[in-house]
Amino acid sequence: MLPNQTDVEVFASLKSGNLSALGTIYDRYGEAVYRLALRMLGNVTEAEDLTQEVFLAFWRNSSYDPNRGTMLTFLMTITRSRAINRLSQKRSQLQLVERLGNTQPPDVNNPLMDQVSVSEVSQIVTEALQQIPENQRQILEMAYYDGLSQSEITKQLNIPLGTVKTRTRQGLLKLRKLLTNLVE
Repeated sequence: MLPNQTDVEVFASLKSGNLSALGTIYDRYGEAVYRLALRMLGNVTEAEDLTQEVFLAFWRNSSYDPNRGTMLTFLMTITRSRAINRLSQKRSQLQLVERLGNTQPPDVNNPLMDQVSVSEVSQIVTEALQQIPENQRQILEMAYYDGLSQSEITKQLNIPLGTVKTRTRQGLLKLRKLLTNLVE
């Protein structure tokens, strides 16, 4: 019976394919992960999403080693790291929006026009993305649309971290050149 087993036993059960072990782990630590996510992100929906993401990542490709610490510590570390990534990504997006916002005339206060402008910008960015090499576009889409970190992209694509960083930088530089009229 899983609820009476130690974390190490439950983790071994999960690794051997017993999905109810994930439920047991969630029952034990889901609230703690959620509370940390909520405290860091300050948004209920985002905290719920992050909690789900943490447990799915733990199930799919966990590098948890019971000899290095408790499962709770491991899960909290993942939660903290992913929350920081989300906050950084949100900050970058806000900076981009602010830069784009500075290019619009100050007297435009029409919500419909704002939606049209966002839609137009989205279309322009999508078209620009199609003009950069596939390997760079794929990494940028994984990072900005899927919200993956560079290390997660490295694992998914099975390429070195340095390659991910290089392609990201090259892709962003090409995008910037293609979108100069929006950014400046």
